[in-house]
Amino acid sequence: MRTASKTVAPVVSPAIKALPEPPDLPPPLPEPAVEEIRLETVLGALSDPLRLRIVRKLLLESERFDHTCGWFGLDRPKSSLTHHFKALREAGITRQRQYGLERRSHVRIADLDARFPGLLDLVADWTPAER
Repeated sequence: MRTASKTVAPVVSPAIKALPEPPDLPPPLPEPAVEEIRLETVLGALSDPLRLRIVRKLLLESERFDHTCGWFGLDRPKSSLTHHFKALREAGITRQRQYGLERRSHVRIADLDARFPGLLDLVADWTPAER
């Protein structure tokens, strides 16, 4: 006896915004080179829901090339946010630059796609839990 099979539409990931790098940027803060980015370190950094939310917002909602901590609208102490942004940078997920007194971040899309193809699509497809 044959059963009818269901046709499942493929999941299409949201459009990741990869904005062009503007000229005359300050140098990036210390970060791992592309070949030094380790999957276990990246997954460890992304295991925190707040950091996962930060990366997803940068991927899907960026209005400029890079953003300050205030753009995210997170209700956390500055010391906590500093810790989370540093963890993302040190894992090789984001790149941060110092602009005077503020730091701005963006996702290292090309570097992560080269090392772990499809990873950022999974982050973009992730649906945050209701609060």
